[in-house]
Amino acid sequence: MVAATMRRLYNQKLTTASGGNVSLRADNKVLITASQIDKGLITGEQVAILTSGGNNLTPELKMSMEYNIHLSIYTKRPDVKAIVHAHPVFATGFAIAGKLFKTSLSGEFRAILGKPVLAKYVLMGTTDLAQSVSDAATRGNLILMANHGVLTTGRTLFEAYDRMEVAEACAKMNIVTGLIGQSTSLNPQQLREIDSLFS
Repeated sequence: MVAATMRRLYNQKLTTASGGNVSLRADNKVLITASQIDKGLITGEQVAILTSGGNNLTPELKMSMEYNIHLSIYTKRPDVKAIVHAHPVFATGFAIAGKLFKTSLSGEFRAILGKPVLAKYVLMGTTDLAQSVSDAATRGNLILMANHGVLTTGRTLFEAYDRMEVAEACAKMNIVTGLIGQSTSLNPQQLREIDSLFS
């Protein structure tokens, strides 16, 4: 499932051949896509197995440089069972601009995404980046990583993946309505009604 989700991200043009990573928490282990492999062709044999403490149980595979982000989020968010990190062009554009796009444009966007959170820029692969992103993840399930990419969390792999795909659609809709020059967001009462359905 982890490899299939990574291939799906690539096939949907949500990431590049070398970019992004996917993980799944299973009991006290974490399954995560290995580093320096073709993400469009990844197989189950190229998914690393880590302990919750970060020990690599598959030493023949190089761990993703962002594995600390995943482990840190799993520590801070016991409800999260899966994480997807990718570089979708439109949503990442907002992250690079340091701006949050509106999820209040439709009921689907709000219900699936909630409110996006911006994590400050920190050098990739560092523990400081893991701290920044995992702190942001305590405030939402959609994190825009400044000058980097996008990360989504979920109770299942499908939920985390779906949030990534919907986030890109939402970012595009923000741009389209901006070009049109007009958009109508759901009002606060309508947003509260949606939020209450999924709280």
